[in-house]
Amino acid sequence: MPHSDPALTRAIAVTQGTKPAVAAFFDEATFTVSYVVRDPGSSACAIIDSVLDYDPAAGRTSHASADRILDYVRREGLEVVWQLETHAHADHLSAAQYLRAALGGQVAIGADITRIQETFGALFNADDTFARDGSQFDHLFGDGEAFRIGGLEAIALHTPGHTPACMTYVIGDAVFVGDTLFMPDYGTARCDFPGGDAAQLYQSVQRILSLPDEARVFLCHDYKAPGRDTYAWETSIAAQKAGNVHVHAGVSQAAFVTLRQGRDQQLAPPRLILPSIQVNIRAGHLPEPEGNGRRYLKIPLDTI
Repeated sequence: MPHSDPALTRAIAVTQGTKPAVAAFFDEATFTVSYVVRDPGSSACAIIDSVLDYDPAAGRTSHASADRILDYVRREGLEVVWQLETHAHADHLSAAQYLRAALGGQVAIGADITRIQETFGALFNADDTFARDGSQFDHLFGDGEAFRIGGLEAIALHTPGHTPACMTYVIGDAVFVGDTLFMPDYGTARCDFPGGDAAQLYQSVQRILSLPDEARVFLCHDYKAPGRDTYAWETSIAAQKAGNVHVHAGVSQAAFVTLRQGRDQQLAPPRLILPSIQVNIRAGHLPEPEGNGRRYLKIPLDTI
């Protein structure tokens, strides 16, 4: 695959460079792992997939999860240059704007976020004040686009299937796959959201698994597979190829699509999908206050 995939070839080269320091922050309420990725040769860092705490019963946001990251960055004397989102999450609200206000950094996501904005802008009947061009974000990554975190080289790879806009960030030897892959004993992401596609996910996974075996793989979620008593979120390309229960080496695309579609039919919508998507397609911006000074999220009825 690398010979016909220039972006992947560049990503493979990046894995041979500087090894970043990675700090993980697990939010058990949403089973989400956020990361601070640090250049060991400078104070530069990036925050990946941050969480804004949200109580749906009370309609109340809070910042305990994000403040753990904020405190770490300040304690370590780091400079945030990027606030990276792997995709528009359906299971937690992004804290990117809260952390950007406190720490700086460009909020970035894949360029195909515009497709998600079109789909969900229509679902939520958003008016013309909601831009569908991705302009809520500071930067939109194209496939194969290079960027830096201090001295760290990085490549953004488009890896759709879970959603049309999913990105994998290859930062040195660390590969941040969002929801595309879970721990080998848990499998792969669902593909039944709007624009999801199991065959496309299979191809994206094959692209990721073409990276060097020794590359570290960092996941956005863990749910503890049956028989495992502890949460885990770091694995390797070699471990995924050898043991992923859905898509290990030797599994055909047809077999994977059949398995994935069958499993997806049994899954309920994520608990926070409706509030999460409304915030996350806006780069973590909360809705503007209305005339009474209060902010509102919409709950469309009988839609999912």
